[in-house]
Amino acid sequence: MTETKENYDLTPRVAPNLDRHLVFPILEFLQERQLYPDEQILKFKIELLNKTNMVDYAMDIHKSLYHTEDAPQDMVERRAEVVARLKSLEEAAAPLVTFLLNPAAVQELRADKQYNLQMLKERYQIGPDQIEALYQYAKFQFECGNYSGAADYLYQYRTLCSNLERSLSALWGKLASEILMQNWDIAFEELNRVKDIIDSKSFASPLNQVQNRIWLMHWGLYIFFNHDNGRTQIIDLFNQDKYLNAIQTSAPHLLRYLATAFIVNKRKRPQLKEFIKVIQQEHYSYKDPIVEFLACVFVNYDFDGAQKKMKESEED
Repeated sequence: MTETKENYDLTPRVAPNLDRHLVFPILEFLQERQLYPDEQILKFKIELLNKTNMVDYAMDIHKSLYHTEDAPQDMVERRAEVVARLKSLEEAAAPLVTFLLNPAAVQELRADKQYNLQMLKERYQIGPDQIEALYQYAKFQFECGNYSGAADYLYQYRTLCSNLERSLSALWGKLASEILMQNWDIAFEELNRVKDIIDSKSFASPLNQVQNRIWLMHWGLYIFFNHDNGRTQIIDLFNQDKYLNAIQTSAPHLLRYLATAFIVNKRKRPQLKEFIKVIQQEHYSYKDPIVEFLACVFVNYDFDGAQKKMKESEED
């Protein structure tokens, strides 16, 4: 899938910044819009699914693509491996899962993680191995496409985890799960939790910080264009200096989404003037009909040109 002048498809630029599971909704959209041949989309889906544990889904698509009732032997073998691994992880995490399913037992947990770890060890013989097993089980559930189960277990894991890096990884997984379940209010809360960690002074290297901001903005697109107040929220986030700098240096294509938010959001018009300056600065590195529409109206005062650009964006 390559970007062309005809459709300005940003999938090749956006997809590398997403968890592979978040790419599936984009492929569904492209398939519905018939921007590419069905065969091409289906092949790309299988390629993506081969890197997950959603083997049944991959088998169904293979059958549809090749008009057959039989799945390839490697998929059959892969499915057996996934089932066996899932059972193994389920057994390893069972003591902690059983504890978490007991409301009376869960009430014993406190805000103090060290107390919780000690209490679990002394009263329930649950230690670091079982807590790590819960993370691996949750992660595997996510890879299988069980986003609801993954979200629940990742939330519980974070209440017990004392490793900051692993806790952040679990939070990213929780965010992805809520997005995929279209729980936009909860997803927005998780987005802000990830943002607070990324923006903290104790975060990793500045380069890593920039990369995480870019990922967060890409993941946030699902929330911003579905949440009731999303078109305001995207401006609030993307327009912050640190995030706008990340866009300009590493992801100028995100200007399209910020431009769209400004066009449909009258309440943020005072910030539009500064955004127009950014568009002018980035004119040679990135442009598309939506961004150029704003330039035509507010820079060149070319209203005929603006109408033409808007027509192009509607056609694409």
